Amino acid sequence: MKSMNTSLTPQAPAIEPAASAATAAPAALTPRSLLKQLQTQFPAFRDFLPLSIGIDKQILALMPELDRKTMRTALGIHTGSLRYLKVMEKAKLRHDLDGTPGAEVTDTHRAHATQVLQDRFKKEAERKKAERDAAAAEEAARVRADKLNQLTAKFSRKG
Repeated sequence: MKSMNTSLTPQAPAIEPAASAATAAPAALTPRSLLKQLQTQFPAFRDFLPLSIGIDKQILALMPELDRKTMRTALGIHTGSLRYLKVMEKAKLRHDLDGTPGAEVTDTHRAHATQVLQDRFKKEAERKKAERDAAAAEEAARVRADKLNQLTAKFSRKG
């Protein structure tokens, strides 16, 4: 009887973690993995089409187990991507999850996409310029050190 008790004890905890892991799986979904899932499931995400206003409600209706914070982060990553912003800049219509055209993209939203792109390109250009300036300063310091070493070597031989 004691052996039956011990055989049941390991099995019960083994089943419980499996059940809790299954319930924790949707919650453990990262925003990037959710975005990849959305891109495989829905043409609007895969093709980087301008998304309808309220697309989050459509997603939650189809996937009620999703964590709202994870979904909103995934949407932020998607709508902030360079490819999405470039499409949004020229877009005329928004699209549902299945790619069906819907409402028009407003001039304000197109202008916002253009502004975000310009800010990003400007920031990237400034970063590259700073890198080039730092590399040039480093090279100048190296050349200066080499010249000092040559002078030190030259004068230390005579002295």
